[in-house]
Amino acid sequence: MKQIFLSVVLLATAFCSCVAKEHISEGDHPIVYVTRDISPESLIRIYKALGRKAEGRVAVKISTGEKGNPNHLQPALIGDLVKMVNGKLVECNTAYAGKRGTFEEHKAVVEEHGFNTIGGVDLMDEEGEFRIPCRDQTHLRYDIVGTHLRNYDFMINLAHFKGHPMGGLGGVLKNQSIGVASANGKAYIHTAGYQAVLDGMWQHCNDQDGFLESMAAAAQAVSDYFGQGERILYISVLNNMTVDCDCVAKPAPVMVKDYGIMASLDPVALDQACVDVVFGMEKTADSDPTHLQQRIESRHGTHTIEWAEKIGMGSRKYKLVSIDK
Repeated sequence: MKQIFLSVVLLATAFCSCVAKEHISEGDHPIVYVTRDISPESLIRIYKALGRKAEGRVAVKISTGEKGNPNHLQPALIGDLVKMVNGKLVECNTAYAGKRGTFEEHKAVVEEHGFNTIGGVDLMDEEGEFRIPCRDQTHLRYDIVGTHLRNYDFMINLAHFKGHPMGGLGGVLKNQSIGVASANGKAYIHTAGYQAVLDGMWQHCNDQDGFLESMAAAAQAVSDYFGQGERILYISVLNNMTVDCDCVAKPAPVMVKDYGIMASLDPVALDQACVDVVFGMEKTADSDPTHLQQRIESRHGTHTIEWAEKIGMGSRKYKLVSIDK
């Protein structure tokens, strides 16, 4: 991992003086943009660097965060971008016992976390669900998503990169698979195609790789829904990183120093770049990435990224381009 990260740093140095005009050149690797500044202004700058304008009815997919978890992306950080693209924050209910499993409770969390100050959140499965086809049918025949997905022409996948108790890591691939799926869809993905109807809780899945592969397949289904990925873009914020997801009510303490914001038109490249950043970090007096690194490895978390590349969703090889002056 460290060798990969060092090579990426060298690439970044070569490209940091300007933003490339072409995001993917013939015979080249996809570009991942990076800024070390975590601010509303830099979030807008990195969006613009991608060169793909969010048009029409724009869904901005976030995680609203479980009640009691302070680590989710804050309205003050993302609000200006949402307003600029005339977007709507979107999310779906959870499939576990928490405070976002019913629409009434979820709306209360949305209010508590301040998202109503920037236009509120559309809970896409509030009026039902429908199925979209999965290109990769190794485990899933389809993905189950909220009917409100039909109300949008474009998606900004705006993820908070961190660990995850089951998946090892949470980036844009998870945000687009588990995150976009309805409660039933979440159960279907978690059980690698075994359980398509949530009955209290999904059944325990012994096939960890099957679960990870199902996440990649579901993320690809959403990408295909938005014009084979032509009407979607990906941004990850690397701050408040713990071993736990924003879905955990009482997460482990933040022990990793904030890094920055990364973005790409290729979700596989972006998640891989975020992983490379984490594994390139060293333990210091004010930052200890050890536990996050161990969480990713212990859950085989990078397999989601590997499988997404295998099924043709993107490339794990990339060029890193800094937008900082």
